[in-house]
Amino acid sequence: MQSEIKRCIAAYIEENRDAYHKLSKAIWDKPELGMEEYEAHRLHTEFLRERGFRVESPVAGMPTAYVATFGEGRPVIGFSAEYDALPGLSQKVSPHKEAIRPGAPGQGCGHNLLGVAALLAACALRDAMQKRGFSGTIKIFGTPAEELCIGKPFMGSAGVFDGVDLILDWHPWAGSSAHYVTCPAYFNVKYHYRGRTAHGNAPWHGRSALDAAILQAHAIELLREHYPPGPSETAAHTINYTFSDTGPEFASVVPDRATLWCIGRFSTAELVTAIIGRVDACAEGAALATGTTVTKEYITATHEMIPNETVAGVLYENLIAEGDVAFTAEEKAFVAEMQKEEGQAPFWAAAVPPPVSAAMAVTDAAEYSWVAPYGILILNLGPGPGWHNWMVAACAGGSHGEKTLDKAGRVLASAAADFLENDALLQRAKAEWAAKMEGRTYGSLLPAGASVPLEINKATMDKYR
Repeated sequence: MQSEIKRCIAAYIEENRDAYHKLSKAIWDKPELGMEEYEAHRLHTEFLRERGFRVESPVAGMPTAYVATFGEGRPVIGFSAEYDALPGLSQKVSPHKEAIRPGAPGQGCGHNLLGVAALLAACALRDAMQKRGFSGTIKIFGTPAEELCIGKPFMGSAGVFDGVDLILDWHPWAGSSAHYVTCPAYFNVKYHYRGRTAHGNAPWHGRSALDAAILQAHAIELLREHYPPGPSETAAHTINYTFSDTGPEFASVVPDRATLWCIGRFSTAELVTAIIGRVDACAEGAALATGTTVTKEYITATHEMIPNETVAGVLYENLIAEGDVAFTAEEKAFVAEMQKEEGQAPFWAAAVPPPVSAAMAVTDAAEYSWVAPYGILILNLGPGPGWHNWMVAACAGGSHGEKTLDKAGRVLASAAADFLENDALLQRAKAEWAAKMEGRTYGSLLPAGASVPLEINKATMDKYR
């Protein structure tokens, strides 16, 4: 039987959905890369202020981060908002690959929906709390640069998530579920080498920064057999690297600069810390051997996610009660046409499965799970299999996205209502979280004094603003 607070939530969404669709489309129309989401940030924060939220921004040294708050007292329920786009995925709302502007960013992960649905859930819950007399605090965490896992680690390091009792999240996908998930811990570091140029016919006068970077890369290859392979194929321990800057770019000049960009995924934060130490040693040895110098630029690092079966169960029950996202025959044909162009077999997800333990890709949302019980709802947007592509961007800007947004807002707000109405349920989620933390407390993996990489996408965005 639907509670009064859930009836208020449903009525609010039915009466106000158009404003949220308009907001989502405005963000889709102007896709921005991580740390450059100035328009999305403006739209989010103005929208929330107009609806009675207290908005703090900038947050943790990031101009496009915010925290919006409504109400007071406990419990404190958090919703996660993301709004960054992906490079090179500009796309029309079309079943064919047609860029609006070739090379420009696009919403190929559906974050225009993700962030706005969090606002919808929070505002629907606020409306119901006011009408039904419930107390508590609603917080929305506006987190930039999820695609680079930057926003939440720096916000967590600054204590922004402290004091929250529960955090609810969601993500569009090719299928719907509410599993209790985990993901690997992660690091993202650049090593900048400096040497001395010389003519190629007398290279002994120079010191090759590229030689140093290559030597570090070789050391990383030798390191691979000296760390564990990971608990499973879907949770393998991996290190990737590339040489992202080398020069002068002329074969007959010894290069005096080179950068090795290194990314790693490991099952625990403890392993991340240990492996970074060994990769650092590879860099120091390479610099020593080649007579160069090396400096380290720490982009970001995140923990593994702590799963919570209690929160997953509540999300699942509300998803089943509300029903999965329902698409029309025309909307399904739209997706089938896209998949035909991509050479994929027509694909539509099966019925919503019951919650199970599941692994997901790296996400900085894992930081939430170290400060409070956390759950993530996954909802069908349309295209699949696969993600981060033009098909996602096409659906995120049209009617598929609007339906998924509405459903996410309703399920998230209804799940939050269950925890507001039933303190024993919230305490059970918190007890499970405490047991899985095993006495550990949140501590940022970022080194002391780490600087936010504010301009990491500036040069790219400057081309397309």
